[in-house]
Amino acid sequence: MLGKRKRVVLTIKDKLDIIKKLEEGISFKKLSVVYGIGESTVRDIKKNKERIINYANSSDPTSGVSKRKSMKSSTYEELDRVMIEWFNQQKMEGIPVSGTICAKQAKFFFDALGMEGDFNASSGWLTRFKQRHGIPKAAGKGTKLKGDETAAREFCGNFQEFVERENLQPEQIYGADQTGLFWKCLPSRTLAFETEQSASGYRSSRERIIIMCCANATGLHKLNLCVVGKAKKPRAFKGADLSNLPVTYFSQKSAWIEHSVFRQWFEKYFVPQVQKHLKSKGLLEKAVLLLDFPPAHPDEELLRSDDGRIIVKYLPPNVTSLIQPMSQGVLATVKRYYRAGLLQKYMDEGIDPRMFWKNLTVLDAIYEVSRAWNMVKSSTITKAWKKLFPGSEESSGMNIDEGAILAANLATVLQNTEDCEHVDLETIDQWFDSRSNDSSCQVLTDSEGAEDPAKPAEHKPSSKTRRADLNPEKHISHKAALEWTENLLDYLEQQDDMLLSDKLVLRRLRTIIRRKQKIQNNKSR
Repeated sequence: MLGKRKRVVLTIKDKLDIIKKLEEGISFKKLSVVYGIGESTVRDIKKNKERIINYANSSDPTSGVSKRKSMKSSTYEELDRVMIEWFNQQKMEGIPVSGTICAKQAKFFFDALGMEGDFNASSGWLTRFKQRHGIPKAAGKGTKLKGDETAAREFCGNFQEFVERENLQPEQIYGADQTGLFWKCLPSRTLAFETEQSASGYRSSRERIIIMCCANATGLHKLNLCVVGKAKKPRAFKGADLSNLPVTYFSQKSAWIEHSVFRQWFEKYFVPQVQKHLKSKGLLEKAVLLLDFPPAHPDEELLRSDDGRIIVKYLPPNVTSLIQPMSQGVLATVKRYYRAGLLQKYMDEGIDPRMFWKNLTVLDAIYEVSRAWNMVKSSTITKAWKKLFPGSEESSGMNIDEGAILAANLATVLQNTEDCEHVDLETIDQWFDSRSNDSSCQVLTDSEGAEDPAKPAEHKPSSKTRRADLNPEKHISHKAALEWTENLLDYLEQQDDMLLSDKLVLRRLRTIIRRKQKIQNNKSR
């Protein structure tokens, strides 16, 4: 009789290797022999493929997470996802993170997310959190996590040689990067909100979507924004055809774009659009896409066009803040245009903050952030590539910060607006650069946004009444005009031949109607 097989516990790295070999066609039996495990274990690894890959992708690739042998999840999974996202953001920006800061932030998120339970951000919790995500001990001692300048210089030299060897033009070189956008971020230190934020109805925003910007080094070819939300089809999308949105929309639960979503975007959207653009320019349909080190992306070999002419190149670890083009002011400028547009929309409608934020939907945010991306100048994008290509920026003209000009203009407008005279450039800058956990970024709770139950329900007009409201011989109320404008917007979202400019015009009209309705309501009091 054969002796009992010795029990083998595989590491995460071993499991990833087995997944890769299974994809290459190696049999279950052969792999079971090589790793000293049963065939059933190999089959279980294949069955849990997505879970294993997502776990590895969510961890710092430069850490020892691959040596871990278990994937035990946190008791508070949502808190865990938010915390690792926050930690990675601090690391990218070179902000010191100590164990004390980490624990305080965890407690803040626990309260902000409205979670139930007896959570204690103890040293034991901190140790388990670091182990789950493979965070090295040095990351918890408050040492500033600087970018690797040596690796950045070496990569720049190698990349420039690659571009020359492949004879690539700036039109054929692309960069992409993602960021979180808290789309209901309220400027608590702007406008007349200072007196409101002490009310119990305000909390930190957790209305978040992921946006990914992608453009070539000339800044002349900007792909539609890739937007990722948690809901497959949010309620605000009711009646809307996703293919008609001004962005490419995906849904997932993770904090950052997952392996499968990114691969789908690359194959179905990036490659075809790049091929079409290069063909229109009379260039060879050959290009390279520059990405961050791949914790959230598939292997380079998996990201290439069928003919192998469109490929990706990954930056080395810890150089994003130094040379990733989209992180050199492009993503920040998009956010500034978005928040400026949001504030302008609020002022145009002239309604109180509660009503404005109650009306604001994720669909509104998608149109606004799409407009913000379209507003970013090609010169801003070109300038972002200068660290990779020192001679690529324009030699003439002033080195103008697009975001700084936007902030200055907005501050001037607000200072000439009633109840906003106290706003200065510093206040605007703080709001532009704020995150959801800052005191400068607040939103209303759902309970405050809801209708007052003490108030009688508003009578909804019958279809006969609505038809009478639209009769040209009769006066059309603001309420009726607003209702039918909303219906027309729903109709346009269902059509596949409508231009974005047409939809934006109608959204502008809706803003004007809301403002007129507000003025009328104030007069009738």
